Amino acid sequence: MSSNDQMSDIQHTPRRSSPLLVHAICGVLALAGSMGSLAQSDNQQETEELASLMQRHDGVGRTLEDFFVASMEFSPRLEIAEEQMNIGTARREAANGQLFPQVSASASISDNRQERTGGAPVDYRGERYAVQLRQVLFDWRVFARRGQAYAVENQYEALYYAELAAHLSDVAERYFDVLQAQDALESSRAELEAVNNQLAQIERMHDLQMVQVTDLYQAQAQASAVAAEQVYLSSELELAKEALRSATGLAVGELYTLQDTTELPQIDGSLEEWVSRARANSHQIQARQYAVEAADERVSERRGNYMPQVSLVLQQQRSDLGFDNTPMARTDTGYVGLDVSIPLFAGGSNRAAVREAISQQNIARNELRQVHLDVSEQTRFAFLRLQAAERQIRAAEALLESRELSARARRRGFELGTVTTVDVLESVRDQFVAERDLQQIRYDYIRLLLNLQRDAGTLSPDDLIDISSRLQPSE
Repeated sequence: MSSNDQMSDIQHTPRRSSPLLVHAICGVLALAGSMGSLAQSDNQQETEELASLMQRHDGVGRTLEDFFVASMEFSPRLEIAEEQMNIGTARREAANGQLFPQVSASASISDNRQERTGGAPVDYRGERYAVQLRQVLFDWRVFARRGQAYAVENQYEALYYAELAAHLSDVAERYFDVLQAQDALESSRAELEAVNNQLAQIERMHDLQMVQVTDLYQAQAQASAVAAEQVYLSSELELAKEALRSATGLAVGELYTLQDTTELPQIDGSLEEWVSRARANSHQIQARQYAVEAADERVSERRGNYMPQVSLVLQQQRSDLGFDNTPMARTDTGYVGLDVSIPLFAGGSNRAAVREAISQQNIARNELRQVHLDVSEQTRFAFLRLQAAERQIRAAEALLESRELSARARRRGFELGTVTTVDVLESVRDQFVAERDLQQIRYDYIRLLLNLQRDAGTLSPDDLIDISSRLQPSE
């Protein structure tokens, strides 16, 4: 299978596998059409239509799919990548057009005045009409430009899908940033409630002179500290919501959440398997491979300046003018011929152009090599971090369970007088810190999984829908 066929399979599989991407891409194309119509209207109409376009995004998003679809229409980066892809298609069509017959027509009508020695001036009108067809038979530069245009088109297409994968993973990360901030705030509220309950118990015991006033002050300070932390967490939640809204254009509603009992997706394959997938599927690598192909064709094009150019020329002309516009009887002339042009000397410019193209070719090859190294490194790091996060989740679950037991034991010990207030408050604090740490690690695991799939070039809407299906409506 050729590299073009492989690229086509990789690019079109996500569209067939999920209706989400079809819906989203249709939205992008519809937006592109509306933007094209804006370019043809006056300034007032542009302002009105742009305002109408922005109103489409004034809704409220709740599910991960809501934000995906909205962001596909909203993202300027995706619009830029798509237009670059359209540029590549236009250049390919233009290069192909150079291989088809080129037809031109010309017409000349002139008023002439001829003065002869010893004779009276003669005024006359002349007409000349011609239609010419030129067909390239051999021009190495045209052939090389055609191959270069195909490579550039494929490069832009690969860059579009790389941008699409990066964009979808970014939206997902922003979505989970909001969920993490919400969970942290809820955990802090639960901690404040637990501390207030403990504070109320200490106040009753202080009224009965069963605890010292320092214990009361310690509990009040702890409650104030948790309340202050809530202010910070509330601001973090608002910032996370704003980041999600700015990327999608949707206001953030009651999001679907990741429950504590939700099973996270598992890693399939070994480290080397993921690195092999990245080398085979990474859109960044594919884009650089096509860039190398384009650079090779550019060198070939420059060397074509040394080769002859052969064209077939067919021409039909009607004229009543001769050499130097002298009058003559009207003639109809048909012409069929071969136009052969052989370059002999261009002052060294052709040689310089070849050297420049070779340098650009070497740069493209080294950029491809660097992208190979970068993608392999990113994939390895993402896989190892994901494995570490998987182990950290199990350790954090065990730690949370032990700290919950410790907190209950210390509260019971405090009631029996064997544990101090400081010990109880510390155990409560440790319990909720462990809870928030577990929440963060679970969200980090999902982010790392998305990054791994993105870097490996395997991230598809099906993967995102699988993660979205694990989320549940807010209670």
